[in-house]
Amino acid sequence: MRSTSLTEAFPAHTPAASQIFTTVLSHGPLTRSEIAGRTHLSAAAVTKAVRPLIEAGYLVEDTAEDAPQPVLGRPANPVRVDGGRALFLGIKVTGDELIAVLTDLCCRIRVARRVPLTSREPKAVLTSVAGLVQELLTEADGFGVQVRGLGIAVSGDVDRAAGVVRYSPFLEWHDVPLAELAATTTGLPVTLDNDVRALTVAEQWFGAGVGLSDFALVTVGAGIGCGLVVHGQVVAGAHGVAGEIGHVTIDPAGPRCHCGNRGCVEAIASDPAIVGRIREVTGANVADATEALALAHDGDPGAREVYARAGAAIGRGIATVANLLGPERVIISGEGLAAYDLFAEQIRDAFAAAAFGSAADCDVQTRPLPFEEWARGAAATAIQSFITSDAR
Repeated sequence: MRSTSLTEAFPAHTPAASQIFTTVLSHGPLTRSEIAGRTHLSAAAVTKAVRPLIEAGYLVEDTAEDAPQPVLGRPANPVRVDGGRALFLGIKVTGDELIAVLTDLCCRIRVARRVPLTSREPKAVLTSVAGLVQELLTEADGFGVQVRGLGIAVSGDVDRAAGVVRYSPFLEWHDVPLAELAATTTGLPVTLDNDVRALTVAEQWFGAGVGLSDFALVTVGAGIGCGLVVHGQVVAGAHGVAGEIGHVTIDPAGPRCHCGNRGCVEAIASDPAIVGRIREVTGANVADATEALALAHDGDPGAREVYARAGAAIGRGIATVANLLGPERVIISGEGLAAYDLFAEQIRDAFAAAAFGSAADCDVQTRPLPFEEWARGAAATAIQSFITSDAR
């Protein structure tokens, strides 16, 4: 692995400066007065923070001739992030493959790659990660700027602060210090996070959560995940497992979940649970979610009932989030949305029935996202670490 020059530090040395930059990143271009209004900081604080960011090239001041000019003071020119000022890598690790992206500072995907995993053993996965990073670093050379960080997203119980995968059921990993191992292997600063939380960061800064103080991202597919943003902050909880609605019990007499409990949302509505239940109900030897979906779309009543039951479980899980936190929006995503037409009505009905009072007014919307967007979420966590590492 070739060495990378990472000596440059991001010139935001206070939480206020980091907040200002993040605001421009998500909402820009913005004038200084608009930044002050959004951050509730003084004009002097904004001017002080913006100056070094412009001098270092991370912010650019636009000088549009038709920009409104104040009667007194400096021109009200908008500032924006120069996305080409730095590059970042993001890798989403699944049980079968690595999905990687090279993004700019605005988290726009410049290059995307996928490689299959030949083994789920940590050493083998690290070897694949190193090869993929090397390939993307070579691609990055053509952009003429340095890669400043690598984000890795893994499903399961991930301790971001420690950089450790505590437990990942799909990889069958326990207590793997992946951030340290990947940093040693690649020579890059590494940010490790749960895949749903990483995707939530991307949605908060660049997607359907921009401008929202409180929202939830619910993912359906191989598992049922949930990322939470409360008062503008992505919530991990004291033990890093906040938002695990997949393990909210819906039916105490329901099927056994891999977590050891019965009737969890995930034990009813995840792809493996749906496939297993369809085999039981129909006797059909469906191999995977694709075949299960095809059977339901062909009109098999048993298969369709299984999807309907899954939709009701998802709807009740979303209602639980709405009742507890009262988010402005719940975004539903994940590969399981391929079956949305089969359970959309049940999701809506179960949500409406279980949501209490004004919680039912929560905006529930779907947002299909390919796995490259999950890798982009991993890159977003690397960007987040880069721009806040010195803001203490």
